[in-house]
Amino acid sequence: MEFESRYEISRTAEFIRGGNFTKAALQFPDELLKDSVRIVSSLRDELRRVGESDAERDGNAKDASLFVMADTAYGSCCVDEVGASHVGADCVVHYGHACLSPTSKLPAFYVFGKAPMSVSDCVKNLVDHAMTSGKPVLVLFGLEYAHLIQNIREEVVEACESRPQLEIQFAEVLCSEMNPPDKQNICNQGMVPAGILTDDKSFETLPGTRYGIGGLVWKLREGRKMEDSLLFWIGSDNSAFANVVLTFNGCEIVRYDATENCMVTDFSQQKRILKRRYYLVEKAKDANIIGILVGTLGVAGYLRMINQMKELTAAAGKKAYTLVVGRPNPAKLANFPECDVFIYVSCAQTALLDSKEYLSPVITPFEAMLAFNSRTLSVPHQLKLNISSTRDTQWTGAYVMEFRDLITSSLTESRSHSKEARFSFLQGGYVEDFDNQENDEEDEEGALALANATEKALQLRDTANSLVKRTVKSGAEFLATRSYQGLEIHNKNSLPEPYLKGRSGRAAGYLDEKSEKENF
Repeated sequence: MEFESRYEISRTAEFIRGGNFTKAALQFPDELLKDSVRIVSSLRDELRRVGESDAERDGNAKDASLFVMADTAYGSCCVDEVGASHVGADCVVHYGHACLSPTSKLPAFYVFGKAPMSVSDCVKNLVDHAMTSGKPVLVLFGLEYAHLIQNIREEVVEACESRPQLEIQFAEVLCSEMNPPDKQNICNQGMVPAGILTDDKSFETLPGTRYGIGGLVWKLREGRKMEDSLLFWIGSDNSAFANVVLTFNGCEIVRYDATENCMVTDFSQQKRILKRRYYLVEKAKDANIIGILVGTLGVAGYLRMINQMKELTAAAGKKAYTLVVGRPNPAKLANFPECDVFIYVSCAQTALLDSKEYLSPVITPFEAMLAFNSRTLSVPHQLKLNISSTRDTQWTGAYVMEFRDLITSSLTESRSHSKEARFSFLQGGYVEDFDNQENDEEDEEGALALANATEKALQLRDTANSLVKRTVKSGAEFLATRSYQGLEIHNKNSLPEPYLKGRSGRAAGYLDEKSEKENF
């Protein structure tokens, strides 16, 4: 029964039968693939048992086919709708770590798993840090520990009876079932207390400001900011935790490692990531050729985000190319050396691709807006940006990982191309950004793209404030500057070579060689 409980066999069967699904795709990450055969066997037995009872009651129950999916094209935390469509599945059951990004076409059921943890030790550390900090505590957690949150909540209530000054709040799990956005309700079970997952909709009626990240939601009462709280994370140092650290970088954060039963308070390495991201934003400002990497084909709104990035780069005078390469790695992106920077459109927990092995920086859509946007940017109410001029969007440290929060962003002022040169911190001089309007006029006149590049050739710098002009503005121009452009095919005045009959036999002795030996 422990196996059936950990993988929620009964609830999964109820989801498939309740939705009248005939083909269910079971998506497994690599670490859970070893249990897939046993899960399928148990699920088939449960579906057969439920189907027999339905047949006795209704007389029209249908059998459901199960398909195992592994080795997803993109991040395993997202629902692989493309893989499910290959077998014509009408629903997906997702196992393991999940980002709970909205699906585009198929309904999904999430099985987070049930990781073990010492509840008493976790509560002791939680109460101790709450007393030491003196701040209100917000408890966030990995979804694999959601089944234990209710037990932790009950023990915390008992521990706080003698300490009424402590204020500890727990985040809630968004949902375990999800429908595409075109349905009436994205989450069938609503936003409910973690570990319970009932049909209670009371969370929506609570007053306060709503926040959410990585499948967790909570509300803060009016007048309170996130920076006023101590964030207590229960779980491992994974992509979900990195998402929390970057998004709420102004908060004090501690982490309880449930595997080692210890507290981790040193996050200097994670804090340095924020400085690194700002450096990549500065590098992106000097880029001319942009590669837009498609990092998901299932998260709702990804097409709108890609089109928004195209409009953003075009308005900034950049040349953009859309690339679909599956799961990115340094070897794949090295095939596109003409791209000065890549914009990676993916879910929040797979968006950070930062490695010294990448030849060009890989940034997020939010960082692209900071680099290329010269207008006032409206972002979610908890994230504020300071605008010092009509030329640059200045970063205050607020960070947005979810690209869905940027789709609704509005650009309140129309962009006007400025002829004033921009100072580049990386190059140590002024840079003249490429003006897209000039290129459009030349295209109408039929001029070559290289003509403008020749006119705006690179100038020598004799002072610190000399003008730095860039030359390569598109992939075609980059190809023209290469010393090797591939094999050359001469089509002018070249006659086809006559075909020749090949040799017959084996390498040990061809037929013509045997005849020569016989002559000797």
